[in-house]
Amino acid sequence: MRITVRGKSLAALLALIAVSGCRAQAVDAHGTRTPGRATAGSTAGPDDAKRSAGSTVPGSASPEPEPAASRTPPPKVLWSRGDRGRDVREVQARLRQLAWLAEGPTGTYDVATVTAVRGFQGKRGLTRTGELDAVTWQRLLSMTHEPVRWELYAFGGQPAARPDPRCMTGRVLCVSKTSRTLRWMIDGTTVSVMDVRFGSQYTPTREGVFSVDFKSRYHVSTIYHTSMPYAMFFSGGQAVHYSADFAARGYAGASHGCVNVRDEGKIAALFAQVRTGDKVVVYW
Repeated sequence: MRITVRGKSLAALLALIAVSGCRAQAVDAHGTRTPGRATAGSTAGPDDAKRSAGSTVPGSASPEPEPAASRTPPPKVLWSRGDRGRDVREVQARLRQLAWLAEGPTGTYDVATVTAVRGFQGKRGLTRTGELDAVTWQRLLSMTHEPVRWELYAFGGQPAARPDPRCMTGRVLCVSKTSRTLRWMIDGTTVSVMDVRFGSQYTPTREGVFSVDFKSRYHVSTIYHTSMPYAMFFSGGQAVHYSADFAARGYAGASHGCVNVRDEGKIAALFAQVRTGDKVVVYW
């Protein structure tokens, strides 16, 4: 059947298509629509294809990556947990000067040191890492003084001095006032070493060559009424013995003339080995 469309009706139909934005599609000989071809009225364009593919449209703004040279590297870490040595001991001594560390320097960067460094960093507005980096170290240096020897060894741990020649034969308690150490020696060989403390200027420990007069495991001073465990008397009332005060306060205190030992385990072993008559040498 043949349908005739008048001129006015055809014009109206074309106007309606243009306004509604309908997309005309090509039709093949069999009447099948052919997809993918944009025709009049289609809103897709080259820029849309680029956007769908993730491309940047020319002329649009895009963030610039920060140049690597402008990034500030973190400060170099000088010491951290687990490190050991004289430098770590100095760090600890300086932290003690500022009351950030209660314990005496040990030479080991331990948990207490990490906590102290972290607190110091936080107080000064530095990153609280607990590691001693170059920036933290410079700040610590500016606020403290160079530690003297007995600040570095406030609770012991100092190297023992060379034995006096009089200590090289026999069984000897070799006591150095210079290094504040006691060597237990047998025939020139060092069996054990321990930190010791001496009397003050008012009650000095006597120097010279002596011998152990007697031993008293649970001794109590009849003059000062203080406990003197593992006492080994060598010169009147002066003895080598364990001191709880020395263990607690380090070199902040002094004895009444005796040779104090702070390590109870070491002096217990020493007490078991020393005999009455063994030599005692106290020297500078």
